[in-house]
Amino acid sequence: MTSSDSPAVHPVTRPAQVAGAIAQLAALGVIGVTAFTLVLSLLSVGIALVFVVGIGLLVLAGLVYVLFALGWLETQRVDGLYGFGLPALRPRRSGRPGFGGAMRTLWLQAIDPLTWRAIANLAIATILGWVVVALAGLLVSGAVLAFTPLFAESSAVRLARTGIEVPLSWAVPVGILAVLVGAAGLVGLGVLHGIMARAIMVPSREAQLAAEARVSSQQHAGAVRAADVERTRIERDLHDGVQPRLVSVGMTLGLAQQKIETDPEAARALIAEAHTSTKAAITELRQLARGIHTSVLDDRGLDAALSALVARSVVPVHTDVRLDGRCSRETEAAAYFVIAEALTNAAKHSRATEVRVVARLREPGTLWARVEDNGVGGARVIAGGGLDGIVNRVLAAGGEARIDSPVGGPTSVEVSIPCAS
Repeated sequence: MTSSDSPAVHPVTRPAQVAGAIAQLAALGVIGVTAFTLVLSLLSVGIALVFVVGIGLLVLAGLVYVLFALGWLETQRVDGLYGFGLPALRPRRSGRPGFGGAMRTLWLQAIDPLTWRAIANLAIATILGWVVVALAGLLVSGAVLAFTPLFAESSAVRLARTGIEVPLSWAVPVGILAVLVGAAGLVGLGVLHGIMARAIMVPSREAQLAAEARVSSQQHAGAVRAADVERTRIERDLHDGVQPRLVSVGMTLGLAQQKIETDPEAARALIAEAHTSTKAAITELRQLARGIHTSVLDDRGLDAALSALVARSVVPVHTDVRLDGRCSRETEAAAYFVIAEALTNAAKHSRATEVRVVARLREPGTLWARVEDNGVGGARVIAGGGLDGIVNRVLAAGGEARIDSPVGGPTSVEVSIPCAS
């Protein structure tokens, strides 16, 4: 294995890191107990009320996201202290609509391995925090004991937190020893915390490669599926739209050719009809080409492309687009396709009278967009359909898509796509 292939080694023994770890462990010795008391309380209440009109299930669902919040905070704490480069925890999404999708989302969140890694690290840090508090007390008590001969009135003094009676003549050496033991123990626990956090929170090189392989495989499958859906859409649009119109133009010109000698007026009328149909076919071809590649997207960015898209929509669209910069071409194209397809679905199927489009550049380097209509809802992801194309297009760009369309509406499509996809 070359040096470039070996995993990065993150130091955890720098003085500032050890001092920060000791301070944080001392705080966790108190705060962590409170957090896990809350978790155990929610768990016991949820189990006790699980058969009481489903209240317990709601409590357990809330517990899942309490654990996620604790895991998120623990990940941020560890990464802020050691700079491991840990990605922030993100809520898991199933990408499926309706109640079944919500239940799958909850299940995926409940079994999220990154969250449980963070919770395990928090539990260990809390236990270490108890010991840190005890050692800190020993250190302070030792320091006090070392100075006891200056003001003690008895022949023996007690070492605080231990109940040990120390003769006054031994107070100074015992106090110094207690200070050394306490200080050494605190430094050792500070270093141990960093080592354990690195072992638990930072994935191994093999795990990183396996995760990258899974993501790459998913993106490849999404790209293949998205290309297949797009090809099917183009074939359908050509077969159902442009092709019949061009066939009609050919037949009309054939009739005009037959009548040009015997009935010039009728022939001119047929030619005029063919001319009108030809212009309509050209318009359809332009729209089809625009769906394949939008030049304004490359030239002026997603904001301008969405403005042109909204202007052509047959359903009134309210836009709230705030993009302070540009993303990669693939990311912007994926977001444009999602919004265009969502607007098409709203016009064709949802019977919506209003659509709202929101787009933002979010940290860290993520393009987020949401399209919501006030239609009848009930949309489902069907293989080869428009929603299937949305999901696979976003997946191919390395992002996540969430489609929610309960019967009765509204229908919302929400996507998050990395800017550097």
